[in-house]
Amino acid sequence: MQRESRLTSGIPARLTPSALRLTESAKAEAVSLCVRLTASALRASKAGTHKQDVQMVPFGATFNNIIFRYVQQILNEIGFYGVYRCGRLVYDCHLITALVERWRSETHTFHFRVGEATITLQDVQIIWALPIDGEPVTGLDLDRTTIEWQDYCLTYLGFRPDATAFKGSRLQTHAIISHIAQVEITYDTPHEIVVQYARAVALLLLGGVMCPDSSGNLIPLLYLTKLEDIVEARNYSWGSAVLAFLYRELCNATNKGKAAIGGALQLLQIWAWSRIIPLCPGLGAERVYMGQVQTDNNRLLPAAPYGATWNCEHTFTRTVRTTVRVIRDILDEMQSDQFIWQPYDLDSDVIMAYAADFNPQLWRSSCPLIFYAIVEMHHPERVLRQFGMRQNIPEAIDTRDMSLHQISRKNRTGTDWNLQHIQYISRWQRDMTRLYKGRPSRTEEIQNEDIGNGTTT
Repeated sequence: MQRESRLTSGIPARLTPSALRLTESAKAEAVSLCVRLTASALRASKAGTHKQDVQMVPFGATFNNIIFRYVQQILNEIGFYGVYRCGRLVYDCHLITALVERWRSETHTFHFRVGEATITLQDVQIIWALPIDGEPVTGLDLDRTTIEWQDYCLTYLGFRPDATAFKGSRLQTHAIISHIAQVEITYDTPHEIVVQYARAVALLLLGGVMCPDSSGNLIPLLYLTKLEDIVEARNYSWGSAVLAFLYRELCNATNKGKAAIGGALQLLQIWAWSRIIPLCPGLGAERVYMGQVQTDNNRLLPAAPYGATWNCEHTFTRTVRTTVRVIRDILDEMQSDQFIWQPYDLDSDVIMAYAADFNPQLWRSSCPLIFYAIVEMHHPERVLRQFGMRQNIPEAIDTRDMSLHQISRKNRTGTDWNLQHIQYISRWQRDMTRLYKGRPSRTEEIQNEDIGNGTTT
């Protein structure tokens, strides 16, 4: 039996538990959606475990040597420092699967009983502190031989991978990790080698955490082209690229027979934990250092972003982390007071540390999200409650954008995606200023009335 039909109208239907449930055969298929996770992630998801050592670890723990402070400074210049400080999170494959079931490809939103919700550019920028304004991450899809890619890696990464480490234009992750583990950065290390090392770390972050594909162990070297110039790299909208990739992976995961999912699942998991109260784990008392870091030249690197607050031991109730069925039932029966529309305290020290780089106007802009072959639409107008506004009935979705799902990099070597998606690139540059103002929520109206009357609440 097929899944229930997608909503093609902009008018939201009444979302009841029965409307959100899938058939038993579709449920069985959904359970296998996220099976291609690491063995450690699956072991950490064993049923019946009340307290688990499910925690984020500093990304530097992947390597044998500590990430030199100057390398961290380069990561900050690129815009990836926030991701580095957040570390890596063991995926909850049951939670991800349950969320995929509620994803609607037409609207790019999750359909819950309480209404539509989704991960937006605001979440990407607050959780990981990624830059969202700037040029889209796109360009020429390079056609090179393995020998040419080897020479390319030698120039920009500082090592020449074995030919067996390549699969087309993708490089095995372990080749990069092995190289990083063997290089020791000291005060006497030449600047060129330090920059090559930083590129390798940045590439690992980009292809292994921010935009990992469903293979789990291959990184497209096309990404490295945007890291050639460390200074220029900061001018790209990495946040919109990450969100575009995640949207596409979620859309693909809803297809029948799909058995794996990629994308920034760590970002999605933190988004869900921050908003869905019954699924939020308890946070252990022992936390990582969240403050600023002083570099070796007495410069200060930013404090850790919001996502790093989850870098600790997590405790769960005996029901939340058991099976997909349990999490599905929790989402089916979720009440309005169990979903937090605005989980971020924008006045907190953690979030204010990056406030100078925030672009609230772009958070609420309806615009295309671009990442090479991928173009996905950002629809903040459908989730205005996430911005403290009253939700109106959204306009009908332009289903012509669904055809973009058929476009991918597969067998498209040599394509210039700048030209292929020129209309969407132009829209991105124009729509960055298209702001959905909406109407304030009733709570905000009451607060404004009280202030105007000289009273407080």
